[in-house]
Amino acid sequence: MLKLFKKRSTNEDADPATGCSSSSSSSSRAVPDDQTKGEKKKQSGYNHQHSSSMLPDREEKGRSAGPSQAIETLTSAVADLDLGEVGPQDKPKKKQAINYAAERVIGNGSFGIVYQATVIETGETVAIKKVLQDRRFKNRELEIMGILKHPSVVALKHCFYSKGEKNDEVFLNLVMEYIPETIHRTLRNHTKAKKLVPLMYTKVYMYQVARSLAYIHSVGICHRDIKPQNLLLDTRSHEVKLCDFGSAKCLVKGEPNVAYICSRYYRAPELVFEATEYTTAIDVWSMGCVMAELLLGSPLFPGESGVDQVIEIIKILGMPTKEQMHAMNPNHTPFKVPQIKPHPWPKVFRNKAPPDAVDLVASLLLYIPGARLTALQVMAHPFFDELREPGVKLPNGKPPPELFNFTESEVTLARELGLYEKLLPKRTPIKK
Repeated sequence: MLKLFKKRSTNEDADPATGCSSSSSSSSRAVPDDQTKGEKKKQSGYNHQHSSSMLPDREEKGRSAGPSQAIETLTSAVADLDLGEVGPQDKPKKKQAINYAAERVIGNGSFGIVYQATVIETGETVAIKKVLQDRRFKNRELEIMGILKHPSVVALKHCFYSKGEKNDEVFLNLVMEYIPETIHRTLRNHTKAKKLVPLMYTKVYMYQVARSLAYIHSVGICHRDIKPQNLLLDTRSHEVKLCDFGSAKCLVKGEPNVAYICSRYYRAPELVFEATEYTTAIDVWSMGCVMAELLLGSPLFPGESGVDQVIEIIKILGMPTKEQMHAMNPNHTPFKVPQIKPHPWPKVFRNKAPPDAVDLVASLLLYIPGARLTALQVMAHPFFDELREPGVKLPNGKPPPELFNFTESEVTLARELGLYEKLLPKRTPIKK
Protein backbone atom coordinates (compact mmCIF):
# COMPACT_ATOMS: atom_id res chain seq x y z
CA MET A 1 0.00 0.00 0.00
CA LEU A 2 1.47 3.31 -1.04
CA LYS A 3 1.56 6.28 1.26
CA LEU A 4 1.43 9.64 -0.42
CA PHE A 5 2.78 12.70 1.35
CA LYS A 6 1.90 15.94 -0.37
CA LYS A 7 3.53 19.28 0.43
CA ARG A 8 1.91 22.57 -0.37
CA SER A 9 4.18 24.72 -2.50
CA THR A 10 3.73 27.94 -0.59
CA ASN A 11 6.55 29.80 1.07
CA GLU A 12 4.84 29.48 4.45
CA ASP A 13 5.49 25.73 4.33
CA ALA A 14 9.24 26.18 4.45
CA ASP A 15 11.16 26.17 7.67
CA PRO A 16 12.86 29.58 7.56
CA ALA A 17 15.92 28.20 9.34
CA THR A 18 16.48 25.30 6.96
CA GLY A 19 14.68 25.94 3.71
CA CYS A 20 12.90 22.59 4.02
CA SER A 21 9.33 22.34 2.86
CA SER A 22 6.85 21.10 5.42
CA SER A 23 3.59 19.25 5.59
CA SER A 24 2.24 21.83 8.00
CA SER A 25 2.81 25.50 8.58
CA SER A 26 4.18 24.88 12.07
CA SER A 27 7.27 22.87 11.09
CA SER A 28 9.30 21.10 13.72
CA ARG A 29 12.94 20.22 14.10
CA ALA A 30 14.78 17.35 15.72
CA VAL A 31 17.88 16.71 17.80
CA PRO A 32 18.55 19.23 20.53
CA ASP A 33 21.85 21.03 20.82
CA ASP A 34 24.19 19.35 23.28
CA GLN A 35 23.24 20.53 26.71
CA THR A 36 25.31 21.04 29.79
CA LYS A 37 25.63 18.39 32.51
CA GLY A 38 26.55 15.66 30.09
CA GLU A 39 24.32 16.40 27.11
CA LYS A 40 20.89 14.83 27.06
CA LYS A 41 20.21 12.16 24.46
CA LYS A 42 19.68 13.61 21.04
CA GLN A 43 16.14 12.47 20.38
CA SER A 44 13.52 10.64 22.34
CA GLY A 45 13.89 7.12 21.02
CA TYR A 46 16.63 8.09 18.54
CA ASN A 47 19.96 7.33 20.16
CA HIS A 48 22.64 7.62 17.47
CA GLN A 49 25.23 5.99 19.66
CA HIS A 50 23.59 2.62 19.10
CA SER A 51 22.40 3.25 15.58
CA SER A 52 23.63 1.58 12.44
CA SER A 53 25.31 3.51 9.65
CA MET A 54 23.36 6.03 7.64
CA LEU A 55 23.98 3.85 4.61
CA PRO A 56 25.03 0.44 5.92
CA ASP A 57 25.56 -2.79 4.03
CA ARG A 58 23.47 -3.12 0.89
CA GLU A 59 22.05 -6.54 1.68
CA GLU A 60 18.78 -8.22 0.92
CA LYS A 61 17.50 -7.57 4.43
CA GLY A 62 15.56 -4.56 3.28
CA ARG A 63 12.31 -4.75 1.42
CA SER A 64 12.80 -4.30 -2.28
CA ALA A 65 10.50 -2.98 -4.96
CA GLY A 66 10.66 -1.30 -8.33
CA PRO A 67 9.49 2.28 -8.94
CA SER A 68 6.03 1.04 -9.84
CA GLN A 69 5.86 -0.94 -6.59
CA ALA A 70 7.38 1.61 -4.27
CA ILE A 71 7.39 0.99 -0.55
CA GLU A 72 6.53 4.64 -0.07
CA THR A 73 5.98 7.59 -2.37
CA LEU A 74 7.00 11.01 -1.16
CA THR A 75 6.21 14.29 -2.82
CA SER A 76 8.34 17.28 -1.91
CA ALA A 77 8.01 20.93 -2.77
CA VAL A 78 11.73 21.64 -2.91
CA ALA A 79 12.93 25.16 -2.38
CA ASP A 80 15.12 26.87 -4.94
CA LEU A 81 17.70 27.62 -2.26
CA ASP A 82 21.40 26.91 -1.87
CA LEU A 83 21.58 24.54 1.11
CA GLY A 84 25.10 25.72 1.80
CA GLU A 85 23.84 29.16 2.66
CA VAL A 86 20.86 28.30 4.79
CA GLY A 87 20.14 30.68 7.62
CA PRO A 88 17.22 32.15 9.51
CA GLN A 89 17.04 35.03 7.06
CA ASP A 90 17.04 32.79 3.98
CA LYS A 91 13.59 32.08 2.65
CA PRO A 92 13.00 30.04 -0.51
CA LYS A 93 11.93 32.12 -3.46
CA LYS A 94 10.19 29.48 -5.52
CA LYS A 95 9.46 25.78 -5.39
CA GLN A 96 9.00 22.83 -7.66
CA ALA A 97 7.38 19.52 -6.82
CA ILE A 98 9.69 16.50 -6.79
CA ASN A 99 8.34 12.98 -6.38
CA TYR A 100 10.39 10.18 -4.85
CA ALA A 101 9.63 6.46 -5.07
CA ALA A 102 11.21 4.72 -2.08
CA GLU A 103 12.19 1.32 -3.48
CA ARG A 104 13.87 -0.47 -0.61
CA VAL A 105 15.10 -0.05 2.93
CA ILE A 106 18.89 0.13 3.02
CA GLY A 107 19.33 1.12 6.64
CA ASN A 108 17.29 1.28 9.80
CA GLY A 109 17.89 1.69 13.48
CA SER A 110 17.04 3.88 16.42
CA PHE A 111 17.74 6.97 14.30
CA GLY A 112 14.98 6.19 11.83
CA ILE A 113 15.08 4.61 8.40
CA VAL A 114 17.02 5.07 5.15
CA TYR A 115 15.53 4.32 1.75
CA GLN A 116 17.04 3.87 -1.66
CA ALA A 117 14.71 5.96 -3.78
CA THR A 118 14.23 7.14 -7.33
CA VAL A 119 13.37 10.66 -8.42
CA ILE A 120 10.31 9.90 -10.54
CA GLU A 121 10.80 12.94 -12.80
CA THR A 122 14.43 12.21 -13.69
CA GLY A 123 15.13 8.58 -12.78
CA GLU A 124 18.01 9.62 -10.51
CA THR A 125 18.77 7.28 -7.61
CA VAL A 126 19.05 8.95 -4.20
CA ALA A 127 19.15 7.99 -0.54
CA ILE A 128 16.48 9.41 1.78
CA LYS A 129 17.08 9.42 5.52
CA LYS A 130 13.78 9.76 7.36
CA VAL A 131 13.93 10.74 11.04
CA LEU A 132 11.24 11.57 13.56
CA GLN A 133 11.13 15.19 14.63
CA ASP A 134 11.15 16.62 18.10
CA ARG A 135 9.20 19.86 17.94
CA ARG A 136 11.31 21.46 20.66
CA PHE A 137 14.70 21.37 18.98
CA LYS A 138 16.69 22.18 15.89
CA ASN A 139 18.02 19.38 13.72
CA ARG A 140 21.76 19.58 14.11
CA GLU A 141 22.46 16.99 11.43
CA LEU A 142 20.58 19.09 8.88
CA GLU A 143 22.31 22.29 9.96
CA ILE A 144 25.73 20.65 9.66
CA MET A 145 25.07 18.99 6.31
CA GLY A 146 23.70 22.28 5.01
CA ILE A 147 27.10 23.94 5.34
CA LEU A 148 29.23 21.06 4.06
CA LYS A 149 30.28 20.95 0.44
CA HIS A 150 33.30 18.86 -0.43
CA PRO A 151 34.24 16.06 -2.88
CA SER A 152 34.87 13.64 0.00
CA VAL A 153 31.63 14.32 1.91
CA VAL A 154 28.25 12.90 0.88
CA ALA A 155 26.12 15.67 -0.62
CA LEU A 156 22.77 16.79 0.77
CA LYS A 157 20.53 17.44 -2.22
CA HIS A 158 17.21 18.43 -0.66
CA CYS A 159 15.22 18.19 2.53
CA PHE A 160 11.52 18.21 3.32
CA TYR A 161 9.03 17.38 6.05
CA SER A 162 6.30 14.73 5.95
CA LYS A 163 3.49 13.75 8.28
CA GLY A 164 3.40 10.45 10.12
CA GLU A 165 0.49 8.13 10.78
CA LYS A 166 -0.24 9.91 14.05
CA ASN A 167 -1.53 13.48 14.00
CA ASP A 168 1.39 14.86 15.99
CA GLU A 169 4.12 12.99 14.08
CA VAL A 170 6.36 14.94 11.74
CA PHE A 171 9.35 13.48 9.93
CA LEU A 172 12.38 15.19 8.43
CA ASN A 173 13.54 13.67 5.14
CA LEU A 174 17.16 14.26 4.09
CA VAL A 175 17.71 13.56 0.39
CA MET A 176 21.31 12.67 -0.35
CA GLU A 177 23.39 11.32 -3.19
CA TYR A 178 23.29 7.55 -3.32
CA ILE A 179 26.50 5.53 -3.17
CA PRO A 180 25.88 1.77 -3.14
CA GLU A 181 28.65 0.34 -0.97
CA THR A 182 30.71 0.97 2.14
CA ILE A 183 34.26 0.21 3.21
CA HIS A 184 32.70 -2.11 5.80
CA ARG A 185 31.12 -4.23 3.07
CA THR A 186 34.40 -4.35 1.14
CA LEU A 187 36.26 -5.42 4.28
CA ARG A 188 33.74 -8.15 4.97
CA ASN A 189 33.86 -9.47 1.41
CA HIS A 190 37.64 -9.73 1.56
CA THR A 191 37.48 -11.42 4.95
CA LYS A 192 35.04 -14.03 3.63
CA ALA A 193 37.43 -14.67 0.74
CA LYS A 194 40.32 -14.89 3.24
CA LYS A 195 42.08 -12.03 1.52
CA LEU A 196 43.32 -8.60 2.57
CA VAL A 197 42.30 -5.40 0.83
CA PRO A 198 45.15 -4.58 -1.63
CA LEU A 199 47.51 -2.01 -0.16
CA MET A 200 46.96 0.44 -3.02
CA TYR A 201 43.22 0.50 -2.31
CA THR A 202 43.94 1.07 1.38
CA LYS A 203 46.03 4.08 0.39
CA VAL A 204 43.33 5.46 -1.90
CA TYR A 205 40.56 4.94 0.67
CA MET A 206 42.41 6.29 3.69
CA TYR A 207 43.69 9.35 1.82
CA GLN A 208 40.11 10.29 1.03
CA VAL A 209 39.02 9.64 4.62
CA ALA A 210 41.81 11.91 5.85
CA ARG A 211 40.79 14.55 3.33
CA SER A 212 37.17 14.48 4.45
CA LEU A 213 38.21 14.87 8.09
CA ALA A 214 40.67 17.64 7.30
CA TYR A 215 37.79 19.50 5.67
CA ILE A 216 35.14 19.09 8.37
CA HIS A 217 37.68 19.79 11.12
CA SER A 218 38.71 22.99 9.35
CA VAL A 219 35.14 24.28 9.70
CA GLY A 220 34.96 23.25 13.35
CA ILE A 221 32.94 20.04 12.98
CA CYS A 222 33.78 16.78 14.73
CA HIS A 223 32.09 13.71 13.21
CA ARG A 224 32.20 11.56 16.37
CA ASP A 225 31.30 8.28 14.65
CA ILE A 226 34.02 7.40 12.17
CA LYS A 227 33.78 3.70 11.27
CA PRO A 228 33.84 1.60 8.08
CA GLN A 229 30.02 1.63 7.89
CA ASN A 230 30.02 5.43 7.60
CA LEU A 231 32.51 5.53 4.75
CA LEU A 232 30.63 5.19 1.48
CA LEU A 233 32.49 3.55 -1.40
CA ASP A 234 31.86 3.62 -5.12
CA THR A 235 33.44 0.32 -6.13
CA ARG A 236 33.73 1.37 -9.77
CA SER A 237 35.67 4.61 -9.28
CA HIS A 238 36.93 3.81 -5.74
CA GLU A 239 35.72 7.20 -4.59
CA VAL A 240 35.09 7.39 -0.83
CA LYS A 241 32.71 9.80 0.90
CA LEU A 242 32.06 10.43 4.57
CA CYS A 243 28.42 10.09 5.61
CA ASP A 244 26.08 10.05 8.63
CA PHE A 245 26.38 13.28 10.56
CA GLY A 246 23.80 12.24 13.14
CA SER A 247 26.42 12.34 15.90
CA ALA A 248 28.43 15.26 14.53
CA LYS A 249 28.85 18.48 16.47
CA CYS A 250 30.63 21.81 16.31
CA LEU A 251 32.92 21.51 19.31
CA VAL A 252 33.37 24.63 21.44
CA LYS A 253 36.32 24.80 23.82
CA GLY A 254 35.18 24.85 27.43
CA GLU A 255 31.75 23.42 26.68
CA PRO A 256 31.07 19.85 27.84
CA ASN A 257 30.14 17.11 25.41
CA VAL A 258 28.69 13.64 25.83
CA ALA A 259 31.43 11.05 26.42
CA TYR A 260 29.31 8.07 25.40
CA ILE A 261 29.71 8.64 21.67
CA CYS A 262 31.23 6.78 18.72
CA SER A 263 31.00 3.05 18.02
CA ARG A 264 32.97 1.02 20.55
CA TYR A 265 35.72 -0.49 18.35
CA TYR A 266 36.65 2.99 17.07
CA ARG A 267 36.16 4.95 20.30
CA ALA A 268 39.15 7.07 21.35
CA PRO A 269 40.58 6.31 24.82
CA GLU A 270 39.65 9.75 26.18
CA LEU A 271 36.02 8.84 25.46
CA VAL A 272 36.48 5.44 27.09
CA PHE A 273 37.84 7.30 30.12
CA GLU A 274 34.70 9.48 30.12
CA ALA A 275 36.20 12.80 29.04
CA THR A 276 33.58 15.46 28.29
CA GLU A 277 36.01 18.04 26.94
CA TYR A 278 37.67 16.57 23.88
CA THR A 279 38.75 17.65 20.42
CA THR A 280 38.56 16.52 16.80
CA ALA A 281 41.48 14.21 17.68
CA ILE A 282 38.83 11.59 18.56
CA ASP A 283 38.08 11.35 14.82
CA VAL A 284 41.78 10.89 14.10
CA TRP A 285 41.94 7.96 16.52
CA SER A 286 38.93 6.39 14.80
CA MET A 287 40.61 6.89 11.43
CA GLY A 288 43.67 5.03 12.75
CA CYS A 289 41.43 2.15 13.82
CA VAL A 290 39.84 1.99 10.36
CA MET A 291 43.23 1.97 8.66
CA ALA A 292 44.51 -0.77 10.97
CA GLU A 293 41.41 -2.83 10.16
CA LEU A 294 42.06 -2.46 6.42
CA LEU A 295 45.64 -3.63 6.92
CA LEU A 296 44.83 -6.53 9.27
CA GLY A 297 41.46 -7.61 7.92
CA SER A 298 39.84 -7.44 11.36
CA PRO A 299 39.19 -4.76 14.03
CA LEU A 300 42.25 -3.79 16.06
CA PHE A 301 40.41 -3.18 19.34
CA PRO A 302 37.36 -5.54 19.38
CA GLY A 303 36.16 -4.83 22.91
CA GLU A 304 32.92 -6.51 23.94
CA SER A 305 32.13 -3.86 26.56
CA GLY A 306 33.41 -0.52 27.74
CA VAL A 307 35.76 -2.15 30.25
CA ASP A 308 36.89 -4.73 27.72
CA GLN A 309 37.62 -1.91 25.27
CA VAL A 310 40.07 -0.39 27.76
CA ILE A 311 41.79 -3.76 28.10
CA GLU A 312 42.06 -4.22 24.32
CA ILE A 313 43.70 -0.80 23.95
CA ILE A 314 46.07 -1.36 26.88
CA LYS A 315 47.16 -4.74 25.48
CA ILE A 316 48.66 -2.90 22.52
CA LEU A 317 49.52 0.59 23.80
CA GLY A 318 50.41 -0.48 27.33
CA MET A 319 49.17 1.05 30.56
CA PRO A 320 48.81 4.85 30.21
CA THR A 321 51.09 6.94 32.40
CA LYS A 322 49.78 9.59 34.78
CA GLU A 323 50.70 12.27 32.24
CA GLN A 324 48.83 10.45 29.48
CA MET A 325 45.78 9.93 31.71
CA HIS A 326 45.77 13.64 32.59
CA ALA A 327 45.95 14.57 28.91
CA MET A 328 42.96 12.35 28.14
CA ASN A 329 40.83 13.25 31.14
CA PRO A 330 42.24 15.21 34.08
CA ASN A 331 39.12 14.40 36.12
CA HIS A 332 39.17 10.64 35.71
CA THR A 333 39.35 8.58 38.89
CA PRO A 334 42.58 6.54 39.06
CA PHE A 335 42.14 2.79 38.76
CA LYS A 336 44.38 -0.20 39.30
CA VAL A 337 45.32 -2.30 36.29
CA PRO A 338 48.28 -4.68 36.03
CA GLN A 339 51.25 -2.92 34.50
CA ILE A 340 51.34 -3.95 30.87
CA LYS A 341 54.08 -2.94 28.48
CA PRO A 342 53.18 -1.73 24.97
CA HIS A 343 53.20 -4.30 22.19
CA PRO A 344 55.59 -3.31 19.36
CA TRP A 345 53.62 -2.16 16.33
CA PRO A 346 55.58 -4.28 13.82
CA LYS A 347 54.53 -7.38 15.79
CA VAL A 348 50.92 -6.17 15.87
CA PHE A 349 50.78 -6.17 12.07
CA ARG A 350 52.74 -9.41 11.67
CA ASN A 351 54.33 -8.42 8.35
CA LYS A 352 50.93 -7.51 6.90
CA ALA A 353 51.88 -3.84 6.46
CA PRO A 354 54.95 -1.95 5.19
CA PRO A 355 56.95 0.24 7.60
CA ASP A 356 55.42 3.53 6.40
CA ALA A 357 51.91 2.16 7.02
CA VAL A 358 52.87 0.99 10.50
CA ASP A 359 54.43 4.38 11.21
CA LEU A 360 51.25 6.19 10.19
CA VAL A 361 48.97 4.02 12.34
CA ALA A 362 51.34 4.46 15.29
CA SER A 363 51.17 8.24 14.80
CA LEU A 364 47.37 8.17 15.01
CA LEU A 365 46.79 5.75 17.87
CA LEU A 366 48.41 7.68 20.69
CA TYR A 367 47.02 8.21 24.18
CA ILE A 368 47.72 11.95 24.22
CA PRO A 369 45.15 13.53 21.85
CA GLY A 370 47.35 16.51 21.02
CA ALA A 371 50.22 14.22 19.97
CA ARG A 372 48.21 12.57 17.20
CA LEU A 373 48.71 13.80 13.65
CA THR A 374 46.04 16.10 12.28
CA ALA A 375 44.03 14.90 9.31
CA LEU A 376 45.90 17.28 7.00
CA GLN A 377 49.23 16.00 8.26
CA VAL A 378 48.01 12.49 7.53
CA MET A 379 47.44 13.45 3.89
CA ALA A 380 51.09 14.56 3.66
CA HIS A 381 52.46 11.36 5.22
CA PRO A 382 54.95 9.32 3.13
CA PHE A 383 52.52 6.38 3.15
CA PHE A 384 50.57 8.24 0.46
CA ASP A 385 53.56 9.31 -1.63
CA GLU A 386 52.82 6.58 -4.18
CA LEU A 387 49.51 8.28 -4.96
CA ARG A 388 51.44 11.43 -5.88
CA GLU A 389 53.61 9.63 -8.43
CA PRO A 390 52.88 10.41 -12.10
CA GLY A 391 50.92 7.75 -13.94
CA VAL A 392 49.91 5.85 -10.81
CA LYS A 393 47.43 3.02 -11.47
CA LEU A 394 45.05 0.98 -9.34
CA PRO A 395 45.37 -2.83 -9.22
CA ASN A 396 42.66 -3.01 -11.89
CA GLY A 397 44.84 -0.95 -14.24
CA LYS A 398 42.66 2.15 -14.03
CA PRO A 399 43.68 5.55 -12.64
CA PRO A 400 42.61 6.39 -9.07
CA PRO A 401 39.73 8.80 -8.46
CA GLU A 402 40.49 12.53 -8.39
CA LEU A 403 42.51 13.08 -5.22
CA PHE A 404 44.11 16.46 -5.77
CA ASN A 405 41.21 18.68 -6.84
CA PHE A 406 41.84 20.86 -3.81
CA THR A 407 39.36 23.55 -2.92
CA GLU A 408 40.48 27.11 -2.27
CA SER A 409 40.07 26.64 1.48
CA GLU A 410 42.16 23.44 1.39
CA VAL A 411 44.95 25.23 -0.45
CA THR A 412 44.88 28.13 2.00
CA LEU A 413 45.01 25.86 5.04
CA ALA A 414 47.78 23.70 3.58
CA ARG A 415 49.86 26.79 2.83
CA GLU A 416 49.35 28.16 6.34
CA LEU A 417 50.60 24.88 7.83
CA GLY A 418 53.49 24.55 5.38
CA LEU A 419 52.13 21.33 3.86
CA TYR A 420 50.98 22.46 0.44
CA GLU A 421 54.10 21.40 -1.46
CA LYS A 422 54.01 17.96 0.18
CA LEU A 423 50.41 17.44 -0.90
CA LEU A 424 50.96 18.21 -4.57
CA PRO A 425 51.35 15.33 -7.03
CA LYS A 426 54.71 15.02 -8.72
CA ARG A 427 54.93 16.28 -12.28
CA THR A 428 55.65 13.94 -15.14
CA PRO A 429 59.20 14.59 -16.44
CA ILE A 430 59.23 16.38 -19.77
CA LYS A 431 60.75 14.23 -22.49
CA LYS A 432 63.58 15.83 -24.40
